[in-house]
Amino acid sequence: MTTSPTTGARRGRPPAASREDVLAAATQRYMRGRRIDVQAIAAELGVARTTIYRWFGSREELIGEVVFRAAEPLIDAARAGARGEGGAALLDTFDRLNRSYADAPALHQFVEQERDAALRIITSSAGNFHPRMVDRIAGLIEDEVRAGKYEPPVEPATLGYAIVRLAEAFLFSDVGMRGDVDRLRDVEAAILGVAPGA
Repeated sequence: MTTSPTTGARRGRPPAASREDVLAAATQRYMRGRRIDVQAIAAELGVARTTIYRWFGSREELIGEVVFRAAEPLIDAARAGARGEGGAALLDTFDRLNRSYADAPALHQFVEQERDAALRIITSSAGNFHPRMVDRIAGLIEDEVRAGKYEPPVEPATLGYAIVRLAEAFLFSDVGMRGDVDRLRDVEAAILGVAPGA
């Protein structure tokens, strides 16, 4: 008597590593200032490059996920350390976050190594980093609005988009990192409607 194959079973052998394993390996490379090399990661984990591309779409999409993963703790730390409430808390959060980016060795190394690709990955609305960053920043604004502590001059999503675009303009240039955080704080204060010294 023969047994029938399990319904819905996948053909072929399972991958040697998971999507999360690939993301962890790529994140480790990024944090150490190393280039994210899909072929090297595939060989290291024993998974086909085509599988990695099926999971992430492209090398740039993989890197966008890695850079956002590295940014999330910076966002959380900036928010946790912020003083004040309402617009003042938002300004302090964004200022702390911008200074963290300006001082992040892995981000500096990435922008230096892959200047054109790095700027495209970080700033492209069609990528996966920029839209997620806008969502996070808009979410912080919405939290203050829901708490009744801030009345934004425009919709939180639009304000979040503007804050992210400003940060991109003042932190990055076509030749690398600018890190112009003091002027960035002043412009963000004006947009948020907060006195710069707040």
